[in-house]
Amino acid sequence: MQTLFEAFAELGEKVGATRKRLVMIDLVAEFLRSLEPEEVEPAVSMMLGRPFSKQSELVLEVSWATLSNVIQSVTGVEWAVFDDAFSKTGDIGSATMIVFENSRRTRQSTLFERTVTLMEVRRSLEAIAEVAGTGSIVKKRRLLSALLNELSPVEAKYLVRIIIGGMRTGFHEGLMEQAVSEAFQIPLVRVQETSMIVGDIGEVTAILKKYGVEGLSKVDFRVFRPVSLMLAHMVDTAVEALEEHGGRTAFEFKYDGARVQIHKRGDVVRIFSRRLTDVTVSLPEIVQAAKINIRSKEAILEGEVVAVGDLGRPVPFQHLMRRFRRVHDVEGQSVETPVRLFLFDILYLDGERLISKSYSERRRLLAENAGKISLSSQLVTESVDEAERFLKESLAAGHEGLMAKRLDSPYVPGMRGKHWLKIKPVLEPLDLVIVAAEYGYGRRREWLSDYYLAARDADTGEYLTVGKTFKGLTDAEFKEITRRLKELAVSEKSRRVSVVPVVVVEVVYDEIQTSPKYECGMALRFARIVRVRYDKSPDEADTIQSVREIYERQLRLRGLKG
Repeated sequence: MQTLFEAFAELGEKVGATRKRLVMIDLVAEFLRSLEPEEVEPAVSMMLGRPFSKQSELVLEVSWATLSNVIQSVTGVEWAVFDDAFSKTGDIGSATMIVFENSRRTRQSTLFERTVTLMEVRRSLEAIAEVAGTGSIVKKRRLLSALLNELSPVEAKYLVRIIIGGMRTGFHEGLMEQAVSEAFQIPLVRVQETSMIVGDIGEVTAILKKYGVEGLSKVDFRVFRPVSLMLAHMVDTAVEALEEHGGRTAFEFKYDGARVQIHKRGDVVRIFSRRLTDVTVSLPEIVQAAKINIRSKEAILEGEVVAVGDLGRPVPFQHLMRRFRRVHDVEGQSVETPVRLFLFDILYLDGERLISKSYSERRRLLAENAGKISLSSQLVTESVDEAERFLKESLAAGHEGLMAKRLDSPYVPGMRGKHWLKIKPVLEPLDLVIVAAEYGYGRRREWLSDYYLAARDADTGEYLTVGKTFKGLTDAEFKEITRRLKELAVSEKSRRVSVVPVVVVEVVYDEIQTSPKYECGMALRFARIVRVRYDKSPDEADTIQSVREIYERQLRLRGLKG
């Protein structure tokens, strides 16, 4: 029996209504057990705010302008009603439900006689994503209108949340892994390991539903299927890194570039960004270098792509991001903004999974298979003086700082731990999401140039404002970000425009201080935007919990208590 989308929406309401993680896990586990095999991946993906599997190449490409136009057309409600609902709830999905409820009185009840299944919603989203070419916006709008016309208010709430990519229930991927473990009665560590290899918990759940636990034993790395990246923990000094790693570690330059994962099979090479999106077409010289130099038949490697100037020194990150977003005139951009690749890890080699091997062994295998491609500059030492000299060398070369990697550490995809540490000589920058903006004054009066910066609450999914700034961007960047934010505008009150929380920016600041101005109780002092992180999704932005950790670390350094 096919599962109704209404049941999915009701699950979302129940999960969002509790802050008890065990209750959330029980609710989702029970729902997973009730699904048909074909429904499992779509349900898991949608619960995590994704219309499709991470492995899917489909992209909805539905702008907020298109979505808001459809909502208004379907409901026939004055947009002021939506603005009022959004100002009260702070959530696009909830505001959508309110306008649907207001319109329901005037719509024919027969519209709600036909129930919509979970798979019908998925197929509709696939059809929208597959529309391309001339008139695509009109066609997408027509398909989206047809789908929304068949949904109840609460169903519309969750469909809109899926489209904009944020469920706001507080149910994240880690909790989903626990729910899958409970639903299928297998150890959590087994679920986590398989999810790391496959790169998508939805696909793992589908395997379990269809084949049982025996299906997991057949899962392995697959070339051209990107693997979740291993993440690093922040420390303040090389001394801390050495202490954490038992007195000896591998220090490497921390490059101010873009992390990539390179997949090679024979003469075919594909490159994936840190968001696991395919950026192969944007980096032809990296593809060529991999084809010529990587000696193995099959391999999955990791590295950093750095934009370089005339003297071979790194140039600002924004230049590199232009390369990653370029799909036309790539050759011209290759001349204007040349890039260089530094490899630092290898995960898979000619049929053998390497992630359980020690870092020092993986580095040796990397060196044997990299050909003439540069490896990240490295120093293995137990000396604090040598480490600090190496840090100065990295900074002098125009890089960000150092990485410290435990010599005996495995590669743990998708996990942030202390096997890898990052060391920067300045206060740790934050990746924050723009949730609103105001028009500036003087020469900035036509630009949205004063930005409200927010961190995501990992428990609730809400975005909590921690500061506001107009500093850091160039006039060209002000123009570009204004264009982007206008496309994402949800409501406009006086000079302030609230936007869909999509744009991630890297922010530096003097300190984090106590502030009654914001709901979270903290504020950034003298915040300044360093760069727009087009390579990061809102899910990758810093959480309010990590902001609080930095704040408490500041207090400890001063001998104070929080």
